[in-house]
Amino acid sequence: MADSTTPRAHRAEHPATKRPADDRPVYVVGGGPGGLATAAALRARGVRAVVLEKSDRVGASWRAHYDRLRLHTTRRLSGLPGLAMPRSFGRWVARDDVVRYLEKYADYHELEVVTGVEVSRLERAPDGAGWLLRATGGRELTGSAVVIATGYNHTPRLPDWPGHEAYTGDLLHASAYRDPAPYAGKDVLVVGVGNTGAEIAVDLVEGGAARVRLAVRTAPHILRRTTAGWPAQRSGILCRRLPVPVVDRLARVIARVSVPDLAAQGLPRPRAGLYSRVRQGAIPVQDVGLIDAVRAGRVEPVAAVESFEQDKVVLADGSRVGPDAVIAATGYHRALEPLLGHLGVLDARGHPLTHGPRTAPGAPDLYFTGFTNPISGMLRELARDAGRIAAAVAKAQARAGARG
Repeated sequence: MADSTTPRAHRAEHPATKRPADDRPVYVVGGGPGGLATAAALRARGVRAVVLEKSDRVGASWRAHYDRLRLHTTRRLSGLPGLAMPRSFGRWVARDDVVRYLEKYADYHELEVVTGVEVSRLERAPDGAGWLLRATGGRELTGSAVVIATGYNHTPRLPDWPGHEAYTGDLLHASAYRDPAPYAGKDVLVVGVGNTGAEIAVDLVEGGAARVRLAVRTAPHILRRTTAGWPAQRSGILCRRLPVPVVDRLARVIARVSVPDLAAQGLPRPRAGLYSRVRQGAIPVQDVGLIDAVRAGRVEPVAAVESFEQDKVVLADGSRVGPDAVIAATGYHRALEPLLGHLGVLDARGHPLTHGPRTAPGAPDLYFTGFTNPISGMLRELARDAGRIAAAVAKAQARAGARG
């Protein structure tokens, strides 16, 4: 039997009392920053929103990140609607402070957050009004609208490298990395030169690893986090609406002035423009020590990984290395197909066709947030999306009420 309700207390564990069909809440799937921000924006408009979180606490993905992680966006530009981040967090907010902020955010806005409930499938409600969510424990929840906020980094992606099953060293995804202590004195190969791979490589060097190599398939654009006190995020905000060729040219000039040429060390400047790469999904690397580590030879860029041979890793240039451990910073899957792949709302890569206040044809009242990685800062854009989604939902509900 469909049940459209959940308890009001945000620490509650499961839905309870049945409510009438015309009082269905908006269900927000995911208790990270995007889901919490959207729920708060909906509540501010008088729309009941219930957040469904599969773990036992909000901000689960942030809790799982490595210890040294800090936001690459400034505190002032990273707060969610209705509650600023405390000044005591500093300019570059640490992981643990982000978690504390999300906990406080849910409390401050008195959000209804139901933990321990994972939604496995989304379907149109039998009466054609709203959505039916099938969840753990045989639950069937009916909502007037649904916001999918399960996150950009959902399911770790480990490439199916030939021979990796027989590798005798340690092989782990970056999602399982916490701190450099287990790798002190060891030879480590980090695979992937996105922000995560770059930061883990620096963390390992500073934590006493004997040797750190960084496997690179395509050299990234590298940005200083700040230049003369000006954060790269603000440049991203100013440039985001400019034509791609214009931003590419501006970024090239800035890089020549602020970032040394690392071609001799194995990290040449990319030929493709920065914003062109962003539009293809490749976010620039914000420097938190990588430039200095590469220039000093403490982090050694090498060719991409092709395969494994027992205790060796075969690289794209034909060379073989024998690290004690391989840490794969190879990204994540959105993992949306089981949930809603049957609805025609995903592209060939499994990414949502729409985001923010827009909905796909044939799927009214189904919204997505947090599935892009903009140069203007993800948390900032999540906050903006929250307000837009809430406005769209409130408008749709007002129209439905007028028709009723």
